[in-house]
Amino acid sequence: MLGLARDEQDMLDGKEGPARQKAMELLVKYAEGLGADRFVDTNNTTVIVGSIPDIKIVEKVVPSLDADEIASRFLLDSDERVVLDRVKAFTTTNATFRDQRYPELQRGGKPHCDLLQKMADYLKRVGVIHLATCTPYQVGNIPMRGEHCAWTESSAVAFCNSVLGARTNIEGLHSSFASAVTGKTPLWGMHLSENRLGKVIVDVEIDMEPIRDWYLMGYYVGSQVGLDIPIYTNISRVPDLTRLMGLCAAGIASGSIVMFHIVGITPEAPTLGAASGNGKNLRVLKFGRKERRIAYERLNHSDSDDVDIVVLGCPHATLERLRAIAGMLEGKRIYKNTRLYVTTCHLTKNLADKQGYTEIITRAGGSVWEDSCGLVLSVDPSTVFACDSAKMANYLPGETGSNNVWFGTTEECIQAALNGKWRGDLK
Repeated sequence: MLGLARDEQDMLDGKEGPARQKAMELLVKYAEGLGADRFVDTNNTTVIVGSIPDIKIVEKVVPSLDADEIASRFLLDSDERVVLDRVKAFTTTNATFRDQRYPELQRGGKPHCDLLQKMADYLKRVGVIHLATCTPYQVGNIPMRGEHCAWTESSAVAFCNSVLGARTNIEGLHSSFASAVTGKTPLWGMHLSENRLGKVIVDVEIDMEPIRDWYLMGYYVGSQVGLDIPIYTNISRVPDLTRLMGLCAAGIASGSIVMFHIVGITPEAPTLGAASGNGKNLRVLKFGRKERRIAYERLNHSDSDDVDIVVLGCPHATLERLRAIAGMLEGKRIYKNTRLYVTTCHLTKNLADKQGYTEIITRAGGSVWEDSCGLVLSVDPSTVFACDSAKMANYLPGETGSNNVWFGTTEECIQAALNGKWRGDLK
């Protein structure tokens, strides 16, 4: 039986206005469906701009394209137009936006870009911070260990739980916005300590220096563990931000890893016993050269070594990665028939602009996109892609219609951009 605190009941009764009432009604249905017995306060949410349906669908439901009505219909699941004053929780936006400079290159073209900008303006009006990134922890949204959050974006959720030690489930379009409006989220899943214990030991048998291998490990383990939380052992060096981002992104792309532990490194895993709750008879999974090869071959599937588009920045490129990419491109020129897109958020791009990294990449013939994602590219199904992200490689066929994808290191991708040919290999 779902129990409500006084402030929750007041919102449900409409004492804080119709918008919060609609949000609370939605959350109550959500909590009851999950079997949660109460809510927990949250002051950290992320919401999705770009999951608003295509403008043709929106126009059929809301011909006026009024932002308050669109939000009512598609964010609060309300048949009635309600006007929201301010969200209650500290809230930032996800990366499913569009780079407004290149509407013709992204699905939906300018009409959809304009719609997303309208909704981004709406969200800012009600107090949401427009970070527009799949890596909010890079640019100001950094919850504390143990803090209850309501985040969208699967790889960010894995990072939030695993690396930061905060607590969140993977929230959707409606639940995340309702949590932003009310400051509440159902107490279930990863919010509960007993659900955060590792169940599968991953015995890492190879040196994990290459960034590529962190993607491959996450991708392989994600395909093997189901809903269980893996505990990575025998990792001798502390991974940096890029490696942890890759592990998070790949593990959720191939499976359902919303949390993992690395013994001696991640917040809730000072020891194997702490990570597993001293659990007995834990399943053991090996990750060595054989498993790495299996993951690599699953991600590489193209009949042609001619590369049309190289996509880097999934999750969004850090300033460090932009620096590295610029260093690989300085004084060089991208092949005439190949395009290079590097995606990041506008705040990181601003820093890259100031450091001269964007200029170097642009001078070489590449483009640094802000607030968008390579998965929204509008391309011909015959397009051959190269990328350095297992998540990108996994999703490109379904999102773009192209089954021609190469995955490898950033260096291999840059060489493909310069030569127009894929020459990568797993060594």
